[in-house]
Amino acid sequence: MTITQDASTTVSRESESLRSLYADWSDIMANTELTMRLFRSIFDEWHQPTTEPEDVTYKEETVGGVPGIWAFPAGADKTRVLLYTHGGGFAVGSASSHRKLAAHVAKALGVTTFVPDYRRAPEHPHPAQIEDGVAVFDALLERGIKAEDITTIGDSAGGNLAVAIPLALREQGKPLPGRVIAFSPWLDMENAGETLVTNDATDALITRELLEGMIAGVLGGLTNPDNPLANPLYADFTGFPKLYVNAGGAESLLDNATRLVDKAQAAGVDVTLSIAPGQQHVFPFLAGRAPEADQEIAKIAQWYRA
Repeated sequence: MTITQDASTTVSRESESLRSLYADWSDIMANTELTMRLFRSIFDEWHQPTTEPEDVTYKEETVGGVPGIWAFPAGADKTRVLLYTHGGGFAVGSASSHRKLAAHVAKALGVTTFVPDYRRAPEHPHPAQIEDGVAVFDALLERGIKAEDITTIGDSAGGNLAVAIPLALREQGKPLPGRVIAFSPWLDMENAGETLVTNDATDALITRELLEGMIAGVLGGLTNPDNPLANPLYADFTGFPKLYVNAGGAESLLDNATRLVDKAQAAGVDVTLSIAPGQQHVFPFLAGRAPEADQEIAKIAQWYRA
């Protein structure tokens, strides 16, 4: 296992924009009765801390029956694809809220990316999201993309999916992606993480109560919280692809990342963990704006090419 951690404990002024956005959302959620439509509209602001990457074009398309957005950085290798599953507790977030972040990563890696608008809970509980991810993966193979040239990548709940999609592919006897990248993955459907308590005062967004509502929505009383495809902390990682995991040091889901890395390492997976001190949930959303995010994406590019 490789562990990288920024030696600096100073949080840049620019990175405060993500914390401020989260604090604003938290205030709205605490003081407003939100319909699901309004809840989703608020989280579609997630792109705001991310700058628009230069020299990237976008295309809306349906792949494997799933609508989404492609990002094509200039000069990118179109034979290599990031399958980017967005975060948002399986209920909010979208291809639109995440296209800029996905494009920044794709540009740094010199590849393309597709961000699917997978079916969301509670209308579509588990395993609808995984089924959509597998459908996109299968369609990419049908288009001639090699399995080893596909990377499943995602943040928060989408980080869960980035890990769970290869597990589902393995169950189905299908080829696996060459790499997996998880930003601040949310995996623990039992809501039992220690950092939910120890980092509660420093995380501007995630609370146990918020997660409880999202767990109820995605599991729908139909799936056990220890199901390995819903909660990969219970999965067998034998033979799992090369894995990169990051998290912010201030976030309540920090130990989801560290527990995942421990499980993967115990199974012999080539795994890298990167923790950014003082940073919030899915701090790469600061791409193009804050040095912590840009440095992290540069690390991922180096890891990808190794």
